[in-house]
Amino acid sequence: MENLKFLVDGIMALLENGGWKYLVMWLIGGLLIFLAIKKEMEPTLLLPLGFGTILVNIPFSGAIGAEGPLTTLFGAGIANELFPLILFIGIGAMIDFGPVLANPKLMIFGAAAQFGIFFTFCLASLFFDLPDAASIGIIGAADGPTAIVVAQKLGSKYLPAIMVAAYSYMALVPIIQPPVIKLLTTKKERMIRMPYEGKNISKTTRILFPIIITVIAGLVAPASVALVGFLMFGNLIRECGVLDSLSETAQKVLANLVTIFLGITIASQMEASKFLVPETLLILGLGLFAFIFDTAGGVLFAKFLNLFLKKKMNPMIGAAGISAFPMSGRVVHKMGLKEDPQNFLLMHSIGVNVSGQIASVIAGGLILAIAGSFAGFMG
Repeated sequence: MENLKFLVDGIMALLENGGWKYLVMWLIGGLLIFLAIKKEMEPTLLLPLGFGTILVNIPFSGAIGAEGPLTTLFGAGIANELFPLILFIGIGAMIDFGPVLANPKLMIFGAAAQFGIFFTFCLASLFFDLPDAASIGIIGAADGPTAIVVAQKLGSKYLPAIMVAAYSYMALVPIIQPPVIKLLTTKKERMIRMPYEGKNISKTTRILFPIIITVIAGLVAPASVALVGFLMFGNLIRECGVLDSLSETAQKVLANLVTIFLGITIASQMEASKFLVPETLLILGLGLFAFIFDTAGGVLFAKFLNLFLKKKMNPMIGAAGISAFPMSGRVVHKMGLKEDPQNFLLMHSIGVNVSGQIASVIAGGLILAIAGSFAGFMG
């Protein structure tokens, strides 16, 4: 009983001396663990992120600090952008570009769905310095690795909030996107059928595609070369046909391992003193704004094209242009089936989704170039 009383007294003393912030962070960590286990929302990422949040917010935690293992891990894996780039190899190995190669015009939706990034960048610049505003805007890429690399390169002081917002909203795509899509479309539009006409894509085309995209992206946005290059290298491993075991390792073991490390390393930056500041709430709000306008941009662009097309497209596929692969593509497919059990949009939505993966990385490069140009001009 004395030990229990000592524990309770210690907790009360902690709360009376500003320790309520630790309690809030424990609740946030618990929420992330709940979403990972109960709701099965990106459990590979959210579970280590949630547990790590609790870990680093234990008073005088030995996990962080100058010699803390998580601080060391952060320096080795995120400060030098190693984890995001390695993860991109795994993501590239997972992606089948067949649907978009069979219907190249789907790539324009990937570009249209990046509208929210640049709109949020402009809005965030009203409240934050340029590097921070640019880093916040890229949350709309719906691509955690890209958000980390951009924020790290620009030296944003809000890296923890940006990382958490990017990955949390990626996990919440099935909750965020459907209301926006329904608001902007009619039932008749959501019931538009798009029969899929599969085409045989040659092995040569599949091999050349990642190489050509890397070169083009490098010319358009040189700052995106590392991101696009690692993504496309992963895809080349998949498509070359002589590295099947390596491709399988990249898709499963490598991607899962790096994601776990990434989650718990991100948590090392979620100390209460850094995270519980007014700017964090504003960043979370702007990140949600970016996601909503990315979704809206893709849908509205599809509706605009339908004004000129005889064979109408289902405007919902435009929403899959965000980079949350393959969650967004699945969301659109499920919404189509809900309106019409015979409406199979999966191949179209996945084609748009993988296009969004490429477009978001290029957008990240453009954001870096724009921010760099402004900084040079102001200097």
